[in-house]
Amino acid sequence: MERLFQLKQHGTTVKQEIIAGVTTFLTMAYIIFVNPSILSMTGMDKGALITVTCLASAIGTGITALWVNAPLAMAPGMGLNAFFTFTLVLGNGATWQQALGVVFISGIIFLALTFSGLREKIIDAIPSELRLAVGAGIGLFIAFIGMQGMGLIISNPATIVGLGKFNISVVLGLVGFAIMGLLEMRDVKGGILIGIVITTVLGIVFGAVELPTSVVSMPPSIAPIALKLDIIGAIQPIFLGSIFSFMFVDLFDSLGTIMACAHEAEMIDEKGKIKNVSKILEADAMATVIGSLLGTSTTTTFVESASGIAVGGRTGLTALTTAFLFIVSLFFSPIIGIVPAFATAPALILVGVYMFKNLLDINFHKIEVAIPCFLIIIMMPLTYSISIGIAFGFVSYILVSLFNGKIKDIKPIMWAIGFFSIIELMFK
Repeated sequence: MERLFQLKQHGTTVKQEIIAGVTTFLTMAYIIFVNPSILSMTGMDKGALITVTCLASAIGTGITALWVNAPLAMAPGMGLNAFFTFTLVLGNGATWQQALGVVFISGIIFLALTFSGLREKIIDAIPSELRLAVGAGIGLFIAFIGMQGMGLIISNPATIVGLGKFNISVVLGLVGFAIMGLLEMRDVKGGILIGIVITTVLGIVFGAVELPTSVVSMPPSIAPIALKLDIIGAIQPIFLGSIFSFMFVDLFDSLGTIMACAHEAEMIDEKGKIKNVSKILEADAMATVIGSLLGTSTTTTFVESASGIAVGGRTGLTALTTAFLFIVSLFFSPIIGIVPAFATAPALILVGVYMFKNLLDINFHKIEVAIPCFLIIIMMPLTYSISIGIAFGFVSYILVSLFNGKIKDIKPIMWAIGFFSIIELMFK
């Protein structure tokens, strides 16, 4: 362990790293329930998705552990799975096979940009306010999906949306949300996971959920979805904006997480730069490519890694512990499979709350900032599309800058991004 992870150099121990890895797993294990719940709406096999979610998380986190030696965990990203389902498949009419092809292509491009050094130029070209607005908009969109999932928000011909009836699913969903919120306020590790479990148990008690026939079994086969991606079918003009959106959201999701965790994990060098940031992003891109081959949406670095770092995680042994627990989870698919939508929906709302906090760092007093940021945030839930929200925001940013006489502030790469954004809107 010492030779592999340099524990003494990082001022940590095997015990401390294992505790940190378990903590990280508990705070992000909800993805095992939520990701299959969202992606199965596309027609993908839910049992296979449970297995693939665990495998993609274990592989991505394992790469980070053994190759980067960082205490960061990876899994199919929230927001990105919603984009996959509600924008690409249900919104644009893509097959889930084509959507996996889009994820694969975005991962390959992300990997190429990271190796080539263009990644830094893209980051510099996009104003920080727009990046923050994308995170807030995705949070609002995810929360909206969660409210629909539990039946709290329903369609209404007169007003487009309306309040649903307070049936058993809605009531239990709200109870679950209250439990998760209370646990998170009290800093209980794994509060979201505990809330999902308690809500499912309440569903069993009130007859809304059927008990599984077994507790442990061999993992469901991944054959129904593995290697079924349609790369050729994904190479169409209508998907260009989506490819960019996947790459963009993954890039800044990962960067935001890395920056948030780096100081606490003592990953900053003497020059103030994050150690191995390129390798972490390369691992992120590789995990996305592998995940698409297995059959899931974009795999990204999880901000929940901060929970393990907070209790002392400093090396890849933390991540390796988390990866091992995802492998163990494979054998509990009967229990995972019975978790209802009203138990996972509150998790979406709470994750949305956390992502919406990005608004605090946006200066809405400047109208040239407020307009594009507002359009990004509001258009995502209203159009049921992350990529459309991004496209409206980026195009409006360019237009506002032109009208404001600040054409020199628009970097060449931003013009290219604006061009792809217009293509995205034209083919809707």
